[in-house]
Amino acid sequence: MDERLLDLTETTVTWIREHGVVLQSARGPVPNVAQFIAGEPIRGSWWGHPAGKDIYAVLNILEDSNDIVSTRLINHKLTLLHARVWPSIARVSDHLGVSRLAAVHSEHTESGAHRAFEVAYPKWVPSDTLREATALSVEDAFAQLPECLRRSATCVGGTS
Repeated sequence: MDERLLDLTETTVTWIREHGVVLQSARGPVPNVAQFIAGEPIRGSWWGHPAGKDIYAVLNILEDSNDIVSTRLINHKLTLLHARVWPSIARVSDHLGVSRLAAVHSEHTESGAHRAFEVAYPKWVPSDTLREATALSVEDAFAQLPECLRRSATCVGGTS
């Protein structure tokens, strides 16, 4: 991997850590990674954007990160959660809807096709993170998460 792509990935991981919860490429109530990498709003699919190859490469690297998990938390779209917010997510998981917290992974099959599979929540969550979550109040946990999740949990009662 070239130095430029390594730098871009490192910058992207730092940005995700700062935000805690971001969308992979969908538009929504939180920022998305594809537009961050592109450095501008993307009209249509990011595949056709001049930064499309970089977006694809970085998203693939993020898939293997131990500090980032993909879920379908926000609007059932691919939502990346940084490890910094995992204790908060775990503490309020019942309010958010645990089915939306399954980790989404992808793999290439022998035929070369892409296949998505899920790891149910909380099986993907490290045990020390679950212990750390118990020390948080619900209010403190929600304070670490985007406003849209606070409203969602209140308005829809945590349904999936």
